[in-house]
Amino acid sequence: MKQYSEYKDSGVKWIGEIPNHWDVDRLRFLGTAQNGISKSGDYFSSGFPFVTYGDVYNNAILKVPSGLASSTKEDQLLYSVEKGDIFFTRTSETIDEIGFSCVCLETIPQAIFSGFLIRFRPFKNELDTKFAAYYFRSKIHRNYFSKNMNIVIRASLGQTLLKNLPVLLPLLSEQHLIATYLETKVSKIDTYISTAEKKIAALDELKQVTIADAVTHGINPNAPMKDSGIPWIGMVPKHWIKLRAKNIFKRQFREVRENDDIVTCFRDGQVTLRKNRRTEGFTESLKEIGYQGIRKGDLVLHQMDAFAGSIGVSDSDGKGTPVYICCLSKGESNVYYYAYLLREMAKTGFIKSLYRGIRERSSDFRFETFAVQWLPVLPLPEQNEIVAYIDHKVAQIDKMRASELAQIEKLKEYKQRLISDVVTGKVKVIND
Repeated sequence: MKQYSEYKDSGVKWIGEIPNHWDVDRLRFLGTAQNGISKSGDYFSSGFPFVTYGDVYNNAILKVPSGLASSTKEDQLLYSVEKGDIFFTRTSETIDEIGFSCVCLETIPQAIFSGFLIRFRPFKNELDTKFAAYYFRSKIHRNYFSKNMNIVIRASLGQTLLKNLPVLLPLLSEQHLIATYLETKVSKIDTYISTAEKKIAALDELKQVTIADAVTHGINPNAPMKDSGIPWIGMVPKHWIKLRAKNIFKRQFREVRENDDIVTCFRDGQVTLRKNRRTEGFTESLKEIGYQGIRKGDLVLHQMDAFAGSIGVSDSDGKGTPVYICCLSKGESNVYYYAYLLREMAKTGFIKSLYRGIRERSSDFRFETFAVQWLPVLPLPEQNEIVAYIDHKVAQIDKMRASELAQIEKLKEYKQRLISDVVTGKVKVIND
């Protein structure tokens, strides 16, 4: 790719050199900034389009606001949304998560915007909105925010800081050219990313179907079938029988050992030491009242999150909260088979249908409830074969999935690098 013939020092340390004919200006000289409206209650229940924090957070071109507000004519004048406006989130978890959106299409009639946002309205003939959108997506301003932003719990963006942001300014005609070029290139990259994401979704579906079919119908396609008598399963091989869970499993209540670390049962079915996954974002108990010992090989069910798939076999020794149900087989059973089976019970919605609690998005799947559920029982060798088959198929699917994810990450990195190189003048865009 071509470069410009001459460069000069931008005067901004973290930007470096820029094309000789480009300028650098503060955002305050390129437009006006204003915070949104701050009201509460029924004001936001109905009425006119309302641009919310969520609309801006994902760094998108704004088309249709997600909210509604009972705005007055005065509100619509003071907090209006017009074509060409750029919005920034005033708070975020980190500097990198400061969101922005631009309105590049038609004006949204009578729309207003949230007090959690700052609206920047460029002066005409100074800043091309689409160029500005790519400029902010480039994150070259990250160093500026890192140096100047005061972060206590969350990153907080104020008007003063925003207005002082250095902005690179090619000629307006060149801004148009750059924006058009990036629009074409980024659109192609996004298409490739979207295709890869669809492949991942298809692989996820294939994995779920593979597991579900194997644990409920077996892996012998020629086996004679019968009705299982279990509503969420349907037909099973004729030689399978059914028993209640209490006849297959016994609950464990173990003492906690001095050196036991916390074990967590995650919604993806992994049961492992918390430190093996992450160490932040958990609510810590001041007193470990009721904690129990968990051992490697235990079948663990999270009674409040089982409906979402928090069921699996522990790969570690440790301790867990009393909300966990720890079980061992009473006889000869492969606990990995039953972990797969019970996760299928969750995915069918059957566990949620047993919901008797008051907490949203949870089920109180106590051992007493689990104990009376009918489960299929099949010979141990067949259980082992099914688990081996699932593990093999899942490993193949996960390998393909990982390949697609790696491709997506490469595409995202390339897109980010391309945008940064073009909007900072490292790469010259020519009019073909």
